Amino acid sequence: MTHSTRIDLAVGSDQIAVLTLQGSPPAVDAQFFAELSQLTEKLAADTSVRGLLLQSADPRVFADGLPLADLAEKPLTLQEAYAASQLISSALRRLETCGKPVACVIDGRATNEGFELALACHFRVMTRKTTAVLTMPNLRLGVTPAAGATQRLPRLAGIPAALKILIEGESLTADRAAELKLVDRVVDTEGAASAREWILSTPTRQAPWDVKGFRVPGGVGCLAPHAIESFQAGTSRQAKATSRNDPAPPALLAAVFEGTQLPMDTALRIESKYRARVLSQPVAASRIRTGLVYRRAAESLAGRPAGYPLRRIGCLGIIGAGLMGSGIARVAAAKSINVVLLDSTLAAAEKARASIQPNQNIQATADFTALANCDLVIEAVFEQRAVKNDVIGRVARVVGRAALIATNTSTLSVGSLASASGNPARFIGLHFFSPVERMPLLEVIVADGMADSTLAQALDFAAQLGKTPIVVQDSPGFYTSRVFGTYVDEGMALLAEGVAPALIENAARLAGMPIGPLAVCDEVSIQLQLAVHEQAVADAVPRKFQRLTAIEVVRTMVEKLQRPGRRGGGGFYDYPAGAPKRLWKGLSEHFPMRSQQPSVDEVKRRLLHIQALESVRCLDENVISAPRDGDLAAVLGIGFPAWTGGPFSWINLVGERRFRNECAQFAITAGPRFELE
Repeated sequence: MTHSTRIDLAVGSDQIAVLTLQGSPPAVDAQFFAELSQLTEKLAADTSVRGLLLQSADPRVFADGLPLADLAEKPLTLQEAYAASQLISSALRRLETCGKPVACVIDGRATNEGFELALACHFRVMTRKTTAVLTMPNLRLGVTPAAGATQRLPRLAGIPAALKILIEGESLTADRAAELKLVDRVVDTEGAASAREWILSTPTRQAPWDVKGFRVPGGVGCLAPHAIESFQAGTSRQAKATSRNDPAPPALLAAVFEGTQLPMDTALRIESKYRARVLSQPVAASRIRTGLVYRRAAESLAGRPAGYPLRRIGCLGIIGAGLMGSGIARVAAAKSINVVLLDSTLAAAEKARASIQPNQNIQATADFTALANCDLVIEAVFEQRAVKNDVIGRVARVVGRAALIATNTSTLSVGSLASASGNPARFIGLHFFSPVERMPLLEVIVADGMADSTLAQALDFAAQLGKTPIVVQDSPGFYTSRVFGTYVDEGMALLAEGVAPALIENAARLAGMPIGPLAVCDEVSIQLQLAVHEQAVADAVPRKFQRLTAIEVVRTMVEKLQRPGRRGGGGFYDYPAGAPKRLWKGLSEHFPMRSQQPSVDEVKRRLLHIQALESVRCLDENVISAPRDGDLAAVLGIGFPAWTGGPFSWINLVGERRFRNECAQFAITAGPRFELE
C-alpha cells in the first residue's frame, strides 16, 4: 500500500486499484485533486491495473465540496479563479479519459465537487443509506460549479432535470438518482462488490459523451422545446429571487446553455470561464462570508458563555396559541420536546394543537398550573405591556426557580418585562420570526441582571431547535425590528414626499427585498405601527427610538382614512376578492405625486442605505457586538438582500467613501436621519 495525504491507494489480487478518500469527512481540496491527477497518470500507465474503484473511508460522507471560507476574505482574480477551476476540471477529465473503467461507491453524502467527482466516474453504485445523498447547493452561496456539473448532469439526466438540481439544490436519494440515470446501480448496503463486478466485466470504458453520435437526452439549444422552457423558467425564478443582482444564476444558466452544444473539453472551459467571472466579483465573497462563515460561527454557539454544562429543554411552555405560539410549538414538538401550549381558553389551545401534526407531545391547556414542570416558558401574547406583565407574573408563580422565562416581544424592553418575573437573572428575550417553521433566525436578547448561565441555556435551546442565534443587547426595537423599522418608515417617507407608490414598491423588490415597504405595512398592519409608537411614547422611550419618520403617514392612514392594513379591509393596497392585491388608487389623492420622480437606483439606495445606517448605529451603541451579527440577522431575519451579504457588507460593496457621500446627499434631500454622525 502506498500512502498520500488525501488518498490511499491499494491494488488487490484482482488487479483493481482501490482509491480510498481519507479524512472525516474526506478533504476534497486543491491538494486532493493534484494527488488524484498524479495517481490517475500512474495507474493509466500501469498495464497490470484493470480498473479503478473510488470509495470513502468515512461511512457517512463520500466527499464534500471545496472549502469556500477562504474566498470570503480574499476573493480570487479572474485569472486565479479560472486556473483553479481548470485544475480541478482537468483532474476529473483525465480520470474520465484514462482508458480504464472507473467506478465509485457512494455510501454517504456527495456534495458539490464531491458530487462532481462521482459524475466523472464511469459507473456509480449508491447505497440506500439515509446518509447517502447527492446534492449541489453552492448556488445558494453565489457560487457556480467548478468541475463539470453544468455539463455532465445535463448529458446524463437531460437539461430540465439538471437545472432543477443545479438551481434548486435538490438532494437526491439513491433511488431518485437512479431514476434520473445519475447512478447505475442501487444497493441496500455494501456496494463495493457490485463495483468490482462491473470493472472486471469492462476491459475499457468511455463516458457516453465521448462516444461518437452521443446526444444530450431531450436535446439542446434552440431546437429543444423542453430545454428552452427550463431555461426560461430558471431565468424567471432566479430573476424573482435575486432581482438579477446575483451574477451566479445567469452564469450557471449560460454555462449549461452554451456548453451542452459543444464537445466536452470545450464545454468544461466554458464552465470555468463563467465560474471565474462569478468568483472574481464581490457578491460571491459577501454571500459566502455571511451565508457560510458567519452562519457557521453562530450555529456553533460562538457567543455562548464558557463554563456552563449543556442543558437541554425537556418540557417547553408556550403562552399564546396564535400564529407565533403555534409555530414555536410545532418546531419544538418536531424536535421531540414536550410542549405545554396555553391560551386564554381551552378551546383556543385545542384548536391550535389540532392544527399541528403530529402533536402527541403537545398538551393544550388554559391552566397555568400545567406549566409547573416546564424547563422554559415563552410568552407569545399580544404586544401590550400590561398583558405581558400579567402573563409573566402568573408564570413566575407556578414554575420552579430553575426554570427560564422568556418573552417573544419584538418591541418592548426585555429588562422592563423581566421585573414582572421576580427573577431577572432567569429571564431572557427569545425573538422568533414568522413563519417559525421556515425562518432560521432566533434573536436572543440580553438585559441587565440576566445571568450568564441563562444565556448559555438559551443558546443551547436555539441549537436544540436547529435555529441560528444572534445575541443582542436590550434596546428599543433590539436589532432586527429597529433596522426593519427604518425600511418600512423610509417607504412611507418616500410616499409622503410624492414618490409614486409603484416606484417605491418596485424599487424595493429590484434591490432584492422580498416585499415592498408599503406591502409590509399592510401585512403587519398600519394600526400596529401606530400602537407601537403610542406604547413607545407612553414608556418615555427617547425620541430617536420613536420612529417619527413616517408617523404622520401612519396617522393619516389609520385615523383619517380608516385603512389600517390588510386585516382591516385595506391599507396602502386594496384586496379584491378572488383577485391579486393592487395599490389603492386613493393614495395619489392624499399623497400627491411630484412631477419629477427619482430614479429607480436612487430609491433602491435610500431603502438599503437607511437600513445600513441603522445597523452601524446599533453597532456603535453595542446593541450588536460585531458586524457579522448584523449581517447575519438582517439576511436571515428581515429579508435584507442576500446577494449583498447584509447591511455591513452592503457598505463594503458600495465603498465606504461613496456610501458616506450618498448618505450626506440624502441628508440634504430627505432629512437628517441620513446623517452619519
